[in-house]
Order: sequence, then structure tokens, then C-alpha cells
Amino acid sequence: MAGTGSQEDYSDEDGGGGAITEINVTPLVDITLVLLIIFMVTAKYIVNPAIEVELPKAASGNQVVQKTLSFTLGIPKDKPTAEPVLFLNGVETDWASAGRDVKAMSSTPDVQAVISADRAVRYDYVVRLIDLVKTNGVLKFALAYDPLPADGK
Repeated sequence: MAGTGSQEDYSDEDGGGGAITEINVTPLVDITLVLLIIFMVTAKYIVNPAIEVELPKAASGNQVVQKTLSFTLGIPKDKPTAEPVLFLNGVETDWASAGRDVKAMSSTPDVQAVISADRAVRYDYVVRLIDLVKTNGVLKFALAYDPLPADGK
């Protein structure tokens, strides 16, 4: 008889147009995987600044850094005999403002400076940068390098 059907008549099992009671997670998984891939690809660019320097090689010193000031001393490619350019966290700066920034960060517990310098930078500039970091209150610092190959050459 028409109109005397029970609740079972509206179920989705027999191909009827019943209510969807389950969540389709396939689009959620697709979006999550796409975001994961994007983060994996961009993570390399976030960690390493875009300033290219040729780092010296060393076999020791792999340490995890929690709070970091990243200093880079680079030689301009168009002027190889010029004074090196100083960068703090990827932004070009001068020595005086870098000292102020270090002093401001020195109150943060466990702050560490990572210093990277092109191989062509004179040693006295590297020592000057280490001195700037230490005299402004950051006593923990690390020198960046590229690891030696397994054969040691």
C-alpha cells in the first residue's frame, strides 16, 4: 500500500535515496597529502637562507640548535676583492645594527648564533663576527660548514 512503508524503505542499502550517514574521508586525505608535499618541498628553503656561500668542510660538530641567530658573511660575486657583506637571518645589515640585534636576543634563554662565511672571506672578519656575538651576550655559537665526503677529501 502506498504511504504505509516502514523506515527500512528509505535505507540506502537497496539503492534508495536515503541519508548519507558516513563521512567521506578521501578528499580530506588528498588535501592533507598535498599540504604535506608542499611543506616538505618548502622546508629546505625556510631552513637555509637564499644567500649562497661556499662553506668550508669539516667532519664534526653536528648539533641541533633551538633558538638561532643566523649570520652570513658573503663576498659579492661581482666584486671579489670587496669587504664582505654581513647578513643576519637572511637580511643584509651593518655591524652596529647586528650588535644591537644580538644584544636584544641575548636575554632569550638558550639562544645560539650560527656563523657561516664564504671560504674567500678573510679570517679577521670571522673573528670580528665571533667577537661581536660574544661581547653582546650570546656565548653559544656554531660555525657552519659542509660535511666532508666519506673518503675525507
